[in-house]
Amino acid sequence: MKIGFIGLGNVGGKLAASILRNGFDLTVRDLDRTVAEPFLEQGAGWADTPKELAQIVDVVITCLPSPAACADVMEAEDGVIAGLGEGKVWLEMSTTDEAEVKRLAELVEAKGASPMDSPVSGGCHRAATGNIAIFAGGDRQTFERVLPVLTVMGRQILHTGPLGSASVLKVVTNYLASVHLAALGEALMVSQQAGMDLNTAYEAIRISSGNSFVHETESQVILNGSRNINFTMDLVIKDMGLFDSLAQRLDVPVELSPLVLDIFHDGQQRFGPREWSSNIVKRLEEACGSKLLAPGFPPEMLDTEPEERGTEVTVKGR
Repeated sequence: MKIGFIGLGNVGGKLAASILRNGFDLTVRDLDRTVAEPFLEQGAGWADTPKELAQIVDVVITCLPSPAACADVMEAEDGVIAGLGEGKVWLEMSTTDEAEVKRLAELVEAKGASPMDSPVSGGCHRAATGNIAIFAGGDRQTFERVLPVLTVMGRQILHTGPLGSASVLKVVTNYLASVHLAALGEALMVSQQAGMDLNTAYEAIRISSGNSFVHETESQVILNGSRNINFTMDLVIKDMGLFDSLAQRLDVPVELSPLVLDIFHDGQQRFGPREWSSNIVKRLEEACGSKLLAPGFPPEMLDTEPEERGTEVTVKGR
């Protein structure tokens, strides 16, 4: 299969690198050509427009920062849809709105192509090593066709059901991650103010019922002072907003979601939209006059290589 990849950002660039590293014929496209140079040096092709890319590949992958950005790339005069044809596949790997992915899917199907929403979950460090989880929504035949591409990008692949189901589950999981991050800041600050050693507090949470994926990754970058999880305040707000909108459409009277969204809106106002999301803890640090740092904190290796983690791939779903 010839693969086209549009959007070489924090996550997209790492997913595209996995595709290229595993020997696929890859063509790339990004608004900033300089981020594509490493791919071109390793043998990837370049497309001047999304339309051109769609014309020369079998599978078009988009991984973009917002639903609006994806609509732009898909629907422009020289966009992806203009270059699609019979038998091609569009994989939407962005975090997006279920209704929006279905709207674009209708335009894709009108060109004889097959759509799937396939967002990822697990963070940039896992995307870099092909160890990320991928949700895949769409018909089973298309899923089976693109599975060889999905399995080089992710270790756990879940077929979630019909188109749009993957996007719903992605905003649900990102919502939970944001709640966990806000709660962890409070848990760590209370522990510190109570005189607990933060190395010990980290370990106590890790081995207990309070543990989570967010704790094992984001607490590390908080406590070691780097704060760099490759995810920013504006992206949290975008994802939380998608969850909140979905809940409102479904008439679910959520209570935590608006509160956590307010916390991150305040963090964005104080620290800027491109501040690392883990620095939401700075609100508590400023209020308590105390930094959340654990001297000598021994972070685990987040960026393990594929050979260090094994190569098995788990595929689940219908």
